[in-house]
Amino acid sequence: MNTLDIKAKIQVQKPVETVFEAIVDPRHMSGYFIAGGSGRIEEGKELNWTFPEFDINVPVLGARTESPSFVSFYWDAENGKKCLVTMTLEAKGPNDTLVTVTEGSMENNEAGLKWLKGNTEGWANFLACLKAYLEYGINLRKGAFDFMRK
Repeated sequence: MNTLDIKAKIQVQKPVETVFEAIVDPRHMSGYFIAGGSGRIEEGKELNWTFPEFDINVPVLGARTESPSFVSFYWDAENGKKCLVTMTLEAKGPNDTLVTVTEGSMENNEAGLKWLKGNTEGWANFLACLKAYLEYGINLRKGAFDFMRK
């Protein structure tokens, strides 16, 4: 295996259109994932995300969106490499959506394994926070990573 890819998924008890909007709209994303964003995820659009526990701007480039079933973007990984993140949203009923996140890829080496561990944890957290936000109106991320502030 020469490359490493991340895959995480969760089912959210909300309609696929609601989940799609929660992912592409920074007003929603700031309720569970980012502190702020400069715009919606759209094809070819350059964005900046800030996170509540870090004093950095994360550049994001919208790759492709297909409402309400697909979102993809590029963002920086280790050593300035851009990684493609894709999110597929599959309706499992009128009020159930399976969200699958993939990110890739990195070389299968020590740096790649560190990236795989950290970002797999991050995407699992993203999905749990998305579910809590949409189903219960809770921001699980609030205060959760204050210990990481530099």
